[in-house]
Amino acid sequence: MLGNVRHMLRARTLLGPGPCNPYPEATVALGQPLLGHLDPLFLQVLDETSDRLRTVFGTVNRRTLPLSATGSAGMEAAFVNTVGPGDVAVVAVNGLFGQRMVDVASRTGAEVVAVEHEWGQPVDAERVLAAHPSPKVIAAVHAETSTGVESDMAALGAGKGDALLIADCVTSLGGIPVELDAWGVDIAYSGSQKCLGVAPGLAPFTISDRAWERRITKPQSWYLDLGMLGGYAGEAAGSGGRTYHHTAPTGMVVSLHAGLGRVLEEGLPAVHARHAAAGGALQAGLVERGMRLFAAEGHRLPELTTVWVPDGVDSAGVRKRLLEEYSIEIGGGVGEFAATVWRIGMMGHNARPDTVALVLAALDDVLA
Repeated sequence: MLGNVRHMLRARTLLGPGPCNPYPEATVALGQPLLGHLDPLFLQVLDETSDRLRTVFGTVNRRTLPLSATGSAGMEAAFVNTVGPGDVAVVAVNGLFGQRMVDVASRTGAEVVAVEHEWGQPVDAERVLAAHPSPKVIAAVHAETSTGVESDMAALGAGKGDALLIADCVTSLGGIPVELDAWGVDIAYSGSQKCLGVAPGLAPFTISDRAWERRITKPQSWYLDLGMLGGYAGEAAGSGGRTYHHTAPTGMVVSLHAGLGRVLEEGLPAVHARHAAAGGALQAGLVERGMRLFAAEGHRLPELTTVWVPDGVDSAGVRKRLLEEYSIEIGGGVGEFAATVWRIGMMGHNARPDTVALVLAALDDVLA
């Protein structure tokens, strides 16, 4: 049986919508000696990881931490801790993850006002801000993973009034600039497996003091109760005392610490420029081959390119051949675009010229 497992595990070039191939430093860190979740050495790493997350999030929020779950839990934590029955949540929907925000918010009993947009287009801040006179929260996806579109969070922050602003930064953090404090974002979450270049399993999360003061003090989720989590991480840093909540995935936190260290050592401007160059080269190469890009021009994510499948081409068949013959993974579309759009990621360690050349050459061969 062990031999069969070894045969099944192969190195892949992960160029879908996530996960991506991790930074080597993050992979090496997974082999470090395992520490307990209350070990002083680990708690130092946890605090340093939170500091590094503040830098990449562009915030000074003291309640910034890696949640012990994937990015979807970050989304759920954002809503269950801020809205409940009778509260109004305005949600911008321009793709799958905006739709998911609506679903998650509705399960809290909140009155959800969904502001629908055409998929492939950015969020219209004016329409979102005009959707309700006094919502408790306004929520939008900064980088919509289903469509490859970036939206302007600063415009929402400028007009949010008394509302709390929630931003989904799962595909943006570490790939394009994120400046939460400057934009007026109160709550944001991400995932470890995309532009941060770490394996899936953690959800970087941050909440402002303003949002903290207005939180649901006993949310419906025990596991994602930020008040309880804050006794272990975030606000507990430097206090000398920790309250046990759950057994944190210490190996994953050490890996995230290393991945963030890799990003910050390179420098955020350089990392963003590298993603921009790789995504721009990929998009230019696809257009040169006669393909049409899906996302609206001027709002295309460099780290995640969406492109229409050429007429007469079997989308799933091409993806299967890329995986079987080249060990390259690209993603299909979602919803009504499942068979008509490809999603190609240039994230983290993969945002390099050689990766762009590899996937374009493989596509040339398969499509020929």
